[in-house]
Amino acid sequence: MPSLFFSMSDVALATVALAIAGALGLLIGNIHYRGVGLGIGGVLFAGIAVGHLSGMAGITYSHETMEFVREFGLILFVFTIGIQVGPGFFATLQSSGLSLNLAAASIVLLGVAVTVALHFLLQIPVPVLVGLMSGAVTNTPGLGAATQALKDVGADPATVELPSLGYAVAYPFGILGILAAMLLVRGVLRISLPEEAKAFDIARRAGVASLPVMNVVVKNSNLAGLKLSEVPDLFDSGVVASRMMKNGELIVPARDTVVDLGDVLHLVGPAEKLRAMQIILGEEVKMALTTKGTALTWTRIVVTDTKILGRKLRALGLSEAHGINISRIYRAGVELPALADSTLQFGDILTVVGPPEGIEAVRGVFGDQKRRLDEVQFTAVFIGIALGVLFGSIPFMVPGLPAPIKLGLAGGPLIVAIVLSRLGHFGPFVWFMPPVANHALRELGIVLFLAVVGIKAGDKFLTTLLHGDGLMWMAYGTLITLIPLLVVGFVARIVFKFNYLSLCGVLAGSMTDPPALAFASGMSSSPAAPIGYAAVYPLVMCMRILAPQIIVLLLM
Repeated sequence: MPSLFFSMSDVALATVALAIAGALGLLIGNIHYRGVGLGIGGVLFAGIAVGHLSGMAGITYSHETMEFVREFGLILFVFTIGIQVGPGFFATLQSSGLSLNLAAASIVLLGVAVTVALHFLLQIPVPVLVGLMSGAVTNTPGLGAATQALKDVGADPATVELPSLGYAVAYPFGILGILAAMLLVRGVLRISLPEEAKAFDIARRAGVASLPVMNVVVKNSNLAGLKLSEVPDLFDSGVVASRMMKNGELIVPARDTVVDLGDVLHLVGPAEKLRAMQIILGEEVKMALTTKGTALTWTRIVVTDTKILGRKLRALGLSEAHGINISRIYRAGVELPALADSTLQFGDILTVVGPPEGIEAVRGVFGDQKRRLDEVQFTAVFIGIALGVLFGSIPFMVPGLPAPIKLGLAGGPLIVAIVLSRLGHFGPFVWFMPPVANHALRELGIVLFLAVVGIKAGDKFLTTLLHGDGLMWMAYGTLITLIPLLVVGFVARIVFKFNYLSLCGVLAGSMTDPPALAFASGMSSSPAAPIGYAAVYPLVMCMRILAPQIIVLLLM
């Protein structure tokens, strides 16, 4: 059997090693104890084992082959991450998500500060520290960014491998540290989980987590005889009138519909704007304006026709031509009011109200071909990757630095993917990827990257851990894990009165750590932790990828 390995080509040998490391690592990562496991990090440790055993057997791998696989895996991973988080990236920085993102960003920045302080106080090499930082926060893309940044500044191969060793040493406690921080905050402050779940539910119902509705009867005599388009702040300021009860008949309100006293409007929009509109119109009523048993109906239609992408709803003239209204746009997990100036993106889910024949007519306008949501636009993907690599290769001059910096193969594809997915389309190219396909490509990319990293570090890991500075590195990683989490955790709870369950979601999201989210979700059936995690994930992922690069460029 050993002779078979020595007779294989470089590509075949590397393929077998990567496949073994990937398969074994995924099996290890799926092992959980009380909901906690290594996750995708298991691939790194499996790669270390494969690399160590290969070294003992005298098996070597082609440097060029491994380099290509590692870099391509990284590019594939960060690009799909960008496509995933791009549509909701800016939305999470607004309104209710702002405080959560500020807390998460503070954790990231404080972690960077601790890392830099360790460098200056203890003279720890930067390549080791950026690896420790990525492992301490269980963020694998950060490791890729650090490795790429070191290559970009001309570090020698031995130095480029140091972040991988630091990452592997710090990673196990990175997982446990986030759980310890959650438990410490809860224990020290004596927090009641049922009370936190109840408080979150009350706050959520009063907020704008999803678009609320209100039925309002017109009692303002100043509005009698006016067209709906003449009512202040209706239609174009965040509130949509999707249904109207007029003279006992349920109709679809149009801009030229005349208002009479006693008319009842079904309004959709943010809570504060609904309240302002109610003050203008009259009084809230609890009657249900359901389409059941009337000439109207409602349905959800998916935008899949590329000809209408980027067009404003006003320009489509749907109400005038077909007698229908669009009340909501569901995009990237966020509900938006359908305003006249709203533009459409591929994959938007529209809530449409109107007569059945009108709804059937507009299906052809929007496409509504759900099978297209399962198709990957590979032409757009490859163009996006090429643009990302090119953008990452552009040198930027920064005042105070002796040489220009580059975003590299981690930062370039990430930023380009965020911008492209936010743009949605350009000409025939649509930057939309089905969640299942995105997950598959993302997993493939990170498995390839981690397997190569582990194999290349395998012959040095045990030596570093047992006979080198591995134990001290572990202690440094513990500081990078715990200090930011505990400081921000206690301050957010004591000073800013964060809901504890939401805070746990923020702590897990600040580490982009699914096992930590699973642990937080297991505390309560409340959706507070997953909502907090999802709100901060896009910003944190970008910061975690860019932070190691900035440290390397500034301190190397």
